Amino acid sequence: MKAGAFRDRAISDITPAVLAIGRSSFPQALIGALRQVADVGHCMVFSLAGERQADCLLDAGNIPIGRDLGAAYSGHFHLSDPNRDAIFEAQADAAPILLPNFARRMYSDSYRKIFFEDSGIVDKCATAIWLEDTCFYVNFYRITSQGRFTRDEIRRLMAVAPAVSAAVARHFQQEPAAEDSDPLQRLKALFAGAAPFAALTGREKEVCLRILSGLTSEAIAAELGISLHSALTYRKRAYDRLGISSQNELFAIALRLMASRGLN
Repeated sequence: MKAGAFRDRAISDITPAVLAIGRSSFPQALIGALRQVADVGHCMVFSLAGERQADCLLDAGNIPIGRDLGAAYSGHFHLSDPNRDAIFEAQADAAPILLPNFARRMYSDSYRKIFFEDSGIVDKCATAIWLEDTCFYVNFYRITSQGRFTRDEIRRLMAVAPAVSAAVARHFQQEPAAEDSDPLQRLKALFAGAAPFAALTGREKEVCLRILSGLTSEAIAAELGISLHSALTYRKRAYDRLGISSQNELFAIALRLMASRGLN
């Protein structure tokens, strides 16, 4: 599979999590999406503020003692996390941070005992993003029964990491959305008049909206009652107008606008 197609397929897998931003279903939507991307067993999100403050914001997946691990990390183990230096050195950057690959030797004996031996964690990947003075630190885990991430799974996780970190930050920044609200309205609002989507034609907007909703080109063609060739043509024209070349970049624009406009 070509690199662009590989990345776009991974990005489309996290669509349910993007659409669940601000809703109580977000944790399960996120772990479900991450399992589609790379069979992630467990996900934990921490907020880091200042040198000594840490909180566990999200704990979802297949580690029974996840809540205890979150409390231990927030209590004081965040101070001995080997990723800590890389996270705080990047504080001045607004871009997502892709953190080093997991290696048990990076961690102290007490850290390994609690977070890997007692929990059954055998592998992890991580990403983080700073918004003003708060860092959202997202960790992806695999347990013994799953084995370590494969090289392709790591590639897929790193492809979606910027979008995942942005979605996590947006979710925890905003007020909860009404549970009966239509999550697609958040995306539709972007296409109504927000630049650069306002420059698209009606059909180009319809195609892009459905791409963001996770539909394949074939499904878009069927839903709109057009040929696959036409759906691909509208997609190409839309991407050209937006100055992008991939679904990953389309998601990046939508997530950035959702954050800047405060859409629920």
